[in-house]
Amino acid sequence: MDAERITEKLNILADAAKYDVSCASSGSKRKNENKGLGNASNGICHTYTEDGRCVSLLKILLTNHCIFDCAYCVSRKSNDIRRAAFTVQEVVDLTINFYRRNYIEGLFLSSGIFKDADFTMERLVRVAKKLRTEHKFNGYIHLKSIPGASDELMREAGLYADRLSVNLEMPTEEGLKLLAPDKDRQEMIKPMGFLKSEIIQRTEENKLFKKAPMFAPAGQSTQVIVGATAETDQQVLYTAASFYKGYNLKRVYYSGYVPVLADKRLPGLNTAVPMVRENRLYQADWLMRFYGFKVNEIVNHQQPLLDLDIDPKLSWALRNMQVFPLDVNKADLHLILRVPGIGLQSAQKMVSARKFGKLNWEHLKKMGVAVNRARYFIVCNSNDFERRDLTGSRIKQFILAESQSKYLKNSSTQLNLF
Repeated sequence: MDAERITEKLNILADAAKYDVSCASSGSKRKNENKGLGNASNGICHTYTEDGRCVSLLKILLTNHCIFDCAYCVSRKSNDIRRAAFTVQEVVDLTINFYRRNYIEGLFLSSGIFKDADFTMERLVRVAKKLRTEHKFNGYIHLKSIPGASDELMREAGLYADRLSVNLEMPTEEGLKLLAPDKDRQEMIKPMGFLKSEIIQRTEENKLFKKAPMFAPAGQSTQVIVGATAETDQQVLYTAASFYKGYNLKRVYYSGYVPVLADKRLPGLNTAVPMVRENRLYQADWLMRFYGFKVNEIVNHQQPLLDLDIDPKLSWALRNMQVFPLDVNKADLHLILRVPGIGLQSAQKMVSARKFGKLNWEHLKKMGVAVNRARYFIVCNSNDFERRDLTGSRIKQFILAESQSKYLKNSSTQLNLF
């Protein structure tokens, strides 16, 4: 392996991969200087498992050559950039070498389209197959499925990859037609349906036969780009909800549009989507998946955009003050979960603990409740902290003021450290 050429390829293809957020990653370029310990190379990113562990992944494209000319993509065929492509063996060798040096625990591999879907997907599958069968690699592998690839290749990919994902890219079919007219929405959706069926079938087989092979045990996910077209948060979240329900997705990732290219089809060419909008979408997604909220409770035709000043749970609570105050010693779990400042684990602890006695504010603090928020919406076995005489707008002002005060205090503390 020509080390200098491989390093050049790695720089190009790791940089091109950074726009795909569907492994919940953040890049790292920390260099080892002055004979220090460790070296975070280009292409190493981090993701988090369901139990909270941080996992380092080699995140690269197989190639940034592409037959498509999508307006939003830095790798589009009309863009004048340096092009590169790894061979299958080069990706395998990089993964093994990085793993042995304890830089990574797994691989996130995507790709531009060489000449057609099957040609590209076959190479992605070969990388995973070589790692699993020739090197007995048991680390995490996430493969980007190529829309239009055959069912046979998708089935083989599921036997070697932990997770598979197909990017929807645009939240709506109209947006895709505008910015990527060469792509077919149905070709993106078809492999999702195939993977759903295969995952269900293989899960049933695993229940019956202990030695049945695993199939994409970490499930499938997708990514949508937000802000490249004019869809509202309501449209984005309805799309996410429908795919969660219809295709049993593990995650939908939201990628705020980054204006890397000029194109007359794109709105606001010099305006990146505010990071806070991306964060609010993730918070709303969390509410749908774990807190029992429906899309029309978070956003609706009258309010199609998420409030950027406050999180969506607080926004819902302020619009529904008639529900409050809740008595946490009597209220059902599904209502307690709707209280700002009370998380999933805290709510479950509260419901379990109140069987043994009345809960007061000290109990709630110990259970992890953010009483500075929750006090506006609940009552317990104490009158301290309660603020039930305020309107929703006044509560919002108080909470924003408290947040600003905390931010200034923390900033001051950090400055004093220097």
